[in-house]
Amino acid sequence: MAALRFFLIILAVWLGCGPAMAEKRVALVVGNSAYKNVARLANPANDAALVGGMFRKAGFDTVDVKLDLNVVDMRKALREFGSKAREADVAVIYYAGHGIELDGTNYLIPTDAALETDTDVLDEAFPLDRVLFAIEPAKQLRLVILDACRDNPFAKTMKRTVASRAIGRGLAKVEPTSPNTMVAFAAKAGSTASDGDARNSPFATALVERLPMPGLDLRKAFGFVRDDVLKNTGYKQEPYVYGSLGGDDVSLVPAKPAAAQGPQANAQDSVRRDYELALQAGNRDAWEAFLQAYPDGFYAGLARAQLKNVAAEEARAAAAAKARQAEDEKARLAAERANKAEQEKAAAAAKAAENARLAAEKAKQIEEAKAAAAEQRRKEAEAAAAKALADKQAAEKQQAPDSTQKVAAVAPTSSQPTLSPAETAKLVQSELRRVGCLTATADGDWNASSQRSLTLFNKYAGTKFDAKLASFDALDAIKAKPGRVCPLVCDHGFKADGDQCVKIACRAGYRVNDDNECEKVQDKKPVATREDAKKRDTERKQTEAAPSKPQGSGQITCNTMGCRPVKPGCRLVHLGVRGEPGNGSEVCN
Repeated sequence: MAALRFFLIILAVWLGCGPAMAEKRVALVVGNSAYKNVARLANPANDAALVGGMFRKAGFDTVDVKLDLNVVDMRKALREFGSKAREADVAVIYYAGHGIELDGTNYLIPTDAALETDTDVLDEAFPLDRVLFAIEPAKQLRLVILDACRDNPFAKTMKRTVASRAIGRGLAKVEPTSPNTMVAFAAKAGSTASDGDARNSPFATALVERLPMPGLDLRKAFGFVRDDVLKNTGYKQEPYVYGSLGGDDVSLVPAKPAAAQGPQANAQDSVRRDYELALQAGNRDAWEAFLQAYPDGFYAGLARAQLKNVAAEEARAAAAAKARQAEDEKARLAAERANKAEQEKAAAAAKAAENARLAAEKAKQIEEAKAAAAEQRRKEAEAAAAKALADKQAAEKQQAPDSTQKVAAVAPTSSQPTLSPAETAKLVQSELRRVGCLTATADGDWNASSQRSLTLFNKYAGTKFDAKLASFDALDAIKAKPGRVCPLVCDHGFKADGDQCVKIACRAGYRVNDDNECEKVQDKKPVATREDAKKRDTERKQTEAAPSKPQGSGQITCNTMGCRPVKPGCRLVHLGVRGEPGNGSEVCN
């Protein structure tokens, strides 16, 4: 056992990047409030002073607090801090002020920026990559905290030189390429943050409370920050963290030394300590060494779950690499215009590799959820054992009040926040909305709609949580999902576009059919109508029954006074002697 513990400690020392190993920690804190061309921001200067004080109390070697920097001063501050980061193990930059997203790139805005047109952003603001470049030389941890997700007034007045150029709301999602690099946003990509009504923003207040906790891993600390901000903003603002760290705990303040074990320490303490060392190392060698030393028992089962999680991650990484190679080969053949058979073969291989990658990703998520559940069971079991031991020691103390032997109770190891059922339900609902399994609002009422959404998550994530209640196990498993889990379902007339349903727009002369596709509108042809025979017969009978109107004969009579037409109803009769023609006479009926 001693050899195993020594091996695990060596692994932890070799892989670890915790604060206890950090020889030098440096921080740059920038707060831009006094903007010259837009309204002044109230909180950034206050937040910078608060966060800077937090870094000093945390024992950082160098903390530079800079307020209201113009473009020249900001460039100088980043250049000088880059020199300090080259000699540091941990480098942190905190920025509070205005930021803007242009065509998917995030920029930090100095106080003298005007940004009259979109092209001015390139000259008057600093891309986030420039900030990441400044902290890149740090040896163990690189952390950027951006409280710059405010509703940006520059975007409202800025003129577009290209109509299609996108200027987003808030900041865009980032994917740091350097290892052990984290970027924390005050609000998730595409949303804005609130300054609040107090002297400091809700995000800065939560940072100062959570980050300096001794021995608290940064990932968990930012998780608590997220919970605090959601609760304090009525679940309207959700901080988000991008990037990844290794398997070791990384904290800003080293953990306090553990108290020496009493003479009546639990017999499983040595196994637990070795398990925690293996958990800190987090690789295959550590878990296999642990199982070799402890092949049976409670911790052996937990170790096998963690080993399966490591194996799933290795399989996922291998499948992802194979998928990238297949895509590259497919693109190469297409660029070289290879024959159709080769391209089809490469396309089939790329599709198979992508399917294998998706399967490995799903398997990884399942094993990750199982490992998280196993870790939660461990914490609950240790807490129950600690409570039982404390109760036993209290009972023994009551039975032997004169005994001089004092045994310290072991504190529970669980670090879950104490929240009411409604608050827990609200957090789970918020996460279910993020992964696309819940469309209703997060109101803390765990009703039938919320239960159906957790059932959907179980279906698509491969988990088996009890849908009748909102638990921390389910919350942790949902948090582990980086993107959408449940498929997006849109109403008729709408289609899925990323994580949103957008209305289907058909060109003139087309409409949306029952299959949600645009089809041409058919011209309406005139319909022949049959004449109403009954109406026609009635009109004919009325006409025949009416007395005939007198009509003129068309004859003309003449005399010495002149000629005129014969009156209507009259006719001209010629009278003569013995049938000879004579003068015409007008005879009327």
